[in-house]
Parts: sequence; structure tokens; C-alpha cells
Amino acid sequence: MSPRLIRTGRTIAVAVTLGLALAGCGSSTTPAASGSTTAPTSGPATSADASTPAMSSDGMSSAMSSDASTSAMSSDSSTSAMSSDGMTSGTGSAGTGSSAASGDGCTAAKLGYPAIASFKGVKVGFSQSEPDNASFRAAETQSMKDEAAKQGAELLYANANKDPQKQIADIKDLITKGAQVLIVAPLNSDGLQPAWDAAAAAKVPVVTVDRLVSQTACKDYLTFIGSDFVKQGNRAADAMGAALEGKGNVVILLGSSGNGVTTDRTSGFVDEMAAKYPGVTISKQQTGDFDRAKGQATASQLLQADPSITGIYAENDEMGVGAYNAIKAAGKAPGKDIKIVSIDGIKDAVSKIATGEYTAVIQSNPRFGPLAFKALTDFETGTPVPDKIIIEDGDYLDADAAKAKADEAF
Repeated sequence: MSPRLIRTGRTIAVAVTLGLALAGCGSSTTPAASGSTTAPTSGPATSADASTPAMSSDGMSSAMSSDASTSAMSSDSSTSAMSSDGMTSGTGSAGTGSSAASGDGCTAAKLGYPAIASFKGVKVGFSQSEPDNASFRAAETQSMKDEAAKQGAELLYANANKDPQKQIADIKDLITKGAQVLIVAPLNSDGLQPAWDAAAAAKVPVVTVDRLVSQTACKDYLTFIGSDFVKQGNRAADAMGAALEGKGNVVILLGSSGNGVTTDRTSGFVDEMAAKYPGVTISKQQTGDFDRAKGQATASQLLQADPSITGIYAENDEMGVGAYNAIKAAGKAPGKDIKIVSIDGIKDAVSKIATGEYTAVIQSNPRFGPLAFKALTDFETGTPVPDKIIIEDGDYLDADAAKAKADEAF
């Protein structure tokens, strides 16, 4: 099933169906997230200003510019095609162009950057923020490697290992080594200005993925590609509220400080819980730094301090699995005595839903390679690139879903 690419203003929302294991194995027919909008498998997509809504209430509509009309792309030219690693490419299967977004957009000609007609033989720098021993980062890096190989590009790789100063040095080094374009997974939302300045001085375009930075699109970087993190928090709250039947004591394992993912996933969860589940108390919020070991240690401390905890919301799956381990160590049954809801879609978490030991996972797709290369291709060849490309992810809300969509986990 081909997902539909929806453009509005200077933001693109991509309805994604995660269908493949990381190694790739043919396109999926698994439906997208509940309520998501997908295009028909053939024929033109329905215009979004007709009776069919552009996106569902749990989709990406909040990320879109409100001053532009929304239109769906025709499936024979601009409908996103599923790539071999399960991420939409943002274009047709033959790599054809798509209609321009309204608004100024970003192009190489507009910024006076050298135009690159093809990525074959081109050096593409990828700056990873965190170690690849975490499943999300491993899948993200592999997606970049796979798409670079598909495009015939030479991928230059650097990993900052959670060190913001090293990431700045890494990006500058990638430029020195001849990177003609850059893809960056920022460690934090702030602090990379020296790297952006170096890239601009060298006229090297930058696409950011996964974490939105606070600088200016089409100036410091071209575009952000990632999920709507507030909506992820909303959906996690709905999963937790339903699992607790509207009553309970929940603690939050926060992600790293200094980035918008933590802020948005927290506010989305807290606001949704307050609005819809007033019988659920959020008693503590404590950081686990998006790390499994730290998540386990934090969860252990919280459980020892408060035996009345009935739910743990972890802002990524690594911390969620850490919480699972802490619950077991405390002599309680994870998924039963204490509900666990987290965000990402790693196999360690999803497999536990299938056995009833984990409550729910909200997907956050790390396979950004095809979309990042597509954005760079558009930029170089004159198709305006929007400020944001937002992905609509799926979820695993029960054992049946976890079993049916096991291949989508990473």
C-alpha cells in the first residue's frame, strides 16, 4: 500500500507504513497507524480539500502551516513510494519529481550553492549523535548506509557518542574530508551553530533528522525530517490511560535534557493525560537520558520510593526495557502489576507486548535515509524543500498488533 505524501505551506507530512525489517524484504501491506490516511494503490489520490480529511486527529496536521491549502499529490508522479528499508522516499518509484510546495522553499540556486545532478560518486557526510549500540541509532545509521549505496554515493560517517563538542568537530571534519552534502542527527536542539556556520561557509547543504534544532531552516540547515513528538506523547497517554482504565499512579522516564524530543514527548503525554484521564496521577518525572541502563536505575529508584506506582511512561524504548528489568527485579509483573508504555519500536520492547509483559509502543521510524536523500535531491535540482518533513508513525497497542507487525520492529 502506497502512503500518501501531503504538502501544505512549507511543511510536508508523510503518512508512513512501516513494513519491513531493517534488512529489507519487499513492501508491506500492513495498514498505517489507526486513523492515518493512505492513498489508494492505483489512480490519483483524493484532493485533501474535498470531503476526505487530509489527516486524522492523531496524524500530523498540527505540524502543518495553517495559511496554505492542502492538496494530495497524484499517485503517478508524487505519491511516496516505499523504499527497501521501509521508509517512504517522498517521490514515485522511478524517482520522478513532485509538485513544488507553496512558500519560498529552499533550492541550491536560491542559496547560490553548487548544483549536484546525481549523487553517484558524491561524498555524503552523516553525523550520528549517539552510539549505534542503541537499536534506534543502529537502524538510522544502516538506513543512511543503504540509501547511499543505492544512490552510488560515498558515505562519510562520524559518531559523536553523546558529546556535543565532538559533534561540532565531526561535522567540520566531514566538510574538510570533502563532504558535498551533510545529513545530521543532532544530539541537542541547540549548540551546533559553529557547525552550521562551517557548512554554510563551505556551501554544503545540511538535512537534519530525528531532532529538531532551534536554528533557522533554509539558512542554518535545509529541513528537518522526523516525527511529530507531541502527538507521540498524546498517543502514549491514550495507551496508558486505556490500560489503566483511567485510574492509577504513573511516573515518567524523561529523555535527555536539551533537546525538543524530550520536551515534546513530555508535554504531549502530560497534557493529554490531564485532559482525558483525570483519575491518573503523574507523580514523578525523572531523567533516564534515553539510555537503557540509566532508565533501569532510575526506574528502580522510583519503584523503591513509591510502591504504589502502576504505570511507567518511558520516552524511548531503551528506557522502557530498562524499566521492564527494574520491575522484574522488584518482584512485580511488568505489563500486569505495572503498565509500560514507550516510544520507538525496537524488537526488545515489541516482542514483550506479544507475551503480555509490556503494554504498548508508539512507533518512531528511524529509517530516514531515503527521505534525506530525496530532500537533498530536490534541493539540488530546483524543487523547493519545505521547513519540515513530518512522518506519521504507527503503533503496537496490543499482543495481536505486536505479532502481526513484528517485522516492522528494528
